[in-house]
Amino acid sequence: MHGVEAVVLVGGKGTRLRPLTLSAPKPMLPTAGVPFLTHLLSRIKEAGITHVVLGTSYKAEVFEEYFGDGSRLGLELEYVVEEVPLDTAGAIRNVADKLREPDVMVFNGDILSGVDLTGIVDTHRKHEADVTLHLVKVQDPRAFGCVPTDDEGRVQAFLEKTENPPTDQINAGCYVFRREVIDAIPAGRPVSVERETFPGLLEAGKRLQGHVDATYWLDLGKPEAFVQGSADLVRGVAPSAAVAQPGDYLVLEGSAVHAGATLKGGSTVGANCTVADGAVLDGAILFDGAVVGEGAVVERSIVGAGALVQAGAVLKDAVVGDSAVIGARCELIGGARVWPGVVLPEAGVRFSTDA
Repeated sequence: MHGVEAVVLVGGKGTRLRPLTLSAPKPMLPTAGVPFLTHLLSRIKEAGITHVVLGTSYKAEVFEEYFGDGSRLGLELEYVVEEVPLDTAGAIRNVADKLREPDVMVFNGDILSGVDLTGIVDTHRKHEADVTLHLVKVQDPRAFGCVPTDDEGRVQAFLEKTENPPTDQINAGCYVFRREVIDAIPAGRPVSVERETFPGLLEAGKRLQGHVDATYWLDLGKPEAFVQGSADLVRGVAPSAAVAQPGDYLVLEGSAVHAGATLKGGSTVGANCTVADGAVLDGAILFDGAVVGEGAVVERSIVGAGALVQAGAVLKDAVVGDSAVIGARCELIGGARVWPGVVLPEAGVRFSTDA
């Protein structure tokens, strides 16, 4: 895509996904077999954008160690580390020195979306906008800030979360900025796009355009959404050029899955895992080296790297940290989280909170 480059903001600590994010930044967590960021980068490449700047902070070195210069993905990747938290607009301004095109597409690094990226750029250029925002229609907009637009799609306001939202359109975390708008953001301090930058542009009479659609969209910030997003990628419900062959499950190299085990619901079995006879994985994510014993059930749950789920244990909507041990016949339900290295006893103890 001529005259467009991308910025991906990946500096967050991912606190809502702990304990998984204690060892890796959220965009680097395995999702349908690869770090989540791989899916976003594959879509950016597919849209014809090749120069991408990653705005990093938490565990910044992990990104460059994995992706390097980006050539493996057909991209040119650069990295800028945010030394102190700068909020969204501040993080965008922080990478300005690396930018070189007139239009800059900015992505939040934890959003899974099916929007047509070239369509957003087309909208931006057609309306000669200063900033174009991807807006998505959601069933329940109360949990989000709403963005009303006029008949031409021009943004009217940025509204805080409210019980009676006047529109079902929300900010979907993807923007196209004119380069000069980024340069005008104050440098070296925290700046919010929704509370400072965008309202300031509206006051100044600048053109903020909405690109509204109802394609697939999911914020992967919470465990239940992370599990759903991974399953949707495996099954092909969410688009990604990084998933070669969508199906009901995905098993990576080196894993041993017993013929008597059941895998379904978009489950992913990481590399070098073991899944024993009679085990059931339904919408499950096993990180590399995880072991699931005979007759164990793992539903809509995440099992960390090297963790052990012993025979007959039941996990439903649970998160198990790296190297933890879930004793035989234990039950983890309703959002239970087990911290890395914790060993839970056998004999059918039920946990529904942190352990």
